[in-house]
Amino acid sequence: MNLLQSLLFFVVSLAASIVGAICGIGGGVIIKPTLDIFGWASASTISFLSGCTVLSMSCYSVVKSIRSGERQVDLHTGTPLAIGSVIGGVAGKQLFTYLQALFPNPEQVGAVQALCLGVITLGTLLYTLRKHSIHTHHISHPLPCILIGLLLGICSSFLGIGGGPINLVVLYYFFSMDIKTAAANSLYIILFSQIASLVTTILTGTIPVFAPITLILMICGGILGGIWGRIINQKLSNLAVEKLFIGLMVLIIGICCYNTVQ
Repeated sequence: MNLLQSLLFFVVSLAASIVGAICGIGGGVIIKPTLDIFGWASASTISFLSGCTVLSMSCYSVVKSIRSGERQVDLHTGTPLAIGSVIGGVAGKQLFTYLQALFPNPEQVGAVQALCLGVITLGTLLYTLRKHSIHTHHISHPLPCILIGLLLGICSSFLGIGGGPINLVVLYYFFSMDIKTAAANSLYIILFSQIASLVTTILTGTIPVFAPITLILMICGGILGGIWGRIINQKLSNLAVEKLFIGLMVLIIGICCYNTVQ
């Protein structure tokens, strides 16, 4: 991968991380399918780079939120969710490794990921458009929280997207959070699931081949995106964030359809 390609990866990671920090979707849900379009790296390499970028962005956002004394993250439910996401992150990584062995052609692996992501995002979009007429819940018991976190962690790690729109829908439905509170809690969950996924990758020796400069640039893009995204999020209303979220899902569905066909 040449320097120009690495710079483009930086631009994509920066833009995705800004939007990801605003909406609480991590950014990987944009990075992964967008970089798949170019075909400059394998599905495993893009998943790894995307995961590292999301980890850097979510780490900054969560640490900054805690240090500034913000109370949007509900530790009573967020911590069991995070614990579940750690287990799910490990399981999702193993599922991806199994898929790689099943489909030796990297393009087939990418197509399966794109199809799964497209279906999940479509379901998320439909729910979001109708959520005002859907009865929500207020789950507080740790065990259901852990199981829900497990599901989110599997999706996050397997698809290489960090968290994606599914996090927000789950937090809407099971915990009756508004979009900004859900965004903050989503990033908290994403942080732990991505740490688990990265540690699993390192321990199992399945780190893919990549150019170090590309990883450095994408991590810088993730951190800068987290900084600017937080600033923008604080200035936007819940309605504005929700509109951005809906528009983003439409874009992601279109990209996933293209990647699946390709």
